[in-house]
Amino acid sequence: MGVSVEDRAGPGSGHGAPVIRTGALTKTYPRVTALDGLTVDIGGGVTGLVGANGAGKSTLIKILLGLIPATSGTAQVLGYDVARDGGRIRSLVGYMPEHDCLPADVSASDLTVHLGQMSGLPYPAARERAADVLRHVGLAEERYRPIGGYSTGMKQRAKLAQALVHDPRLVLLDEPTNGLDPSSRDDMLALVRRIGTDFGIAVLVTSHLLGELERISDHVVVLDSGRLLRASATTEFLHRTGTLLVEVQGKPDADRLLGQALLDAGVRATPADGRMVEVELRDDATHDLVRDLAVDLGLGLVRMQERHHRIEDVFREGGAGSVHPV
Repeated sequence: MGVSVEDRAGPGSGHGAPVIRTGALTKTYPRVTALDGLTVDIGGGVTGLVGANGAGKSTLIKILLGLIPATSGTAQVLGYDVARDGGRIRSLVGYMPEHDCLPADVSASDLTVHLGQMSGLPYPAARERAADVLRHVGLAEERYRPIGGYSTGMKQRAKLAQALVHDPRLVLLDEPTNGLDPSSRDDMLALVRRIGTDFGIAVLVTSHLLGELERISDHVVVLDSGRLLRASATTEFLHRTGTLLVEVQGKPDADRLLGQALLDAGVRATPADGRMVEVELRDDATHDLVRDLAVDLGLGLVRMQERHHRIEDVFREGGAGSVHPV
């Protein structure tokens, strides 16, 4: 059923090869540069694509799908050149668009079967695959209802199902948690993570919520005004800072009192967000010192944890546009 491994392997797409590769990729419009000399390799697993509005994320996805031409530079997807092999790439890649674009009077089953056929599956195989993916995304019981009666969460699941129906090697997910409540967002993130782990499909996912990408991504690519700001493993973004975040309560100026006591003891301490204190972590004895000083000052110790860098720190350091940390 579906496309053979030999057919699905693009030229030069051997083991360990990047699923996406760009070289000096540039896209200009009359009054704006959407991509500016972007050179990046993206491998398997789940990769988060981060950037403020206008950073070039959507433009990059459209170029990778062969929907719009680049002004200059090169891009390959699964070993195929986007300038020459757009149709072939689209047959091997699943795409979940950001905006609501589903026909209201069609069922999720009929839509998914139809798009499976458009991707090259014969009708019996498309029906079988549609039933499988709709079950995976949690729409097994609702698959014959018209999409117009779906909730936002169900519509997002239907969009995800159609992106998976033809068993792609790569899926491009544009803001898959848009409009979802916290519970539905968690469910969608779990599905995205499963695609990259249990299903073994490479995933490129965009989100303006940085905390989401920290939770599910193996790698993160950060764009700023069309330029590559950083690309690395997620764990490299979240490395330890060598400091403790300490939260105390019990007095109106509890954080100031603790900070001053630590300075008097020769330990660097600075104010942090949320009325907390950021404390230099010298060794394990630092934890004991913080605890003892809090007791001496009559303060309640609410929280004491090692501080890690976040993806949002890259934007602060790089001066990128506004994105949301949570």
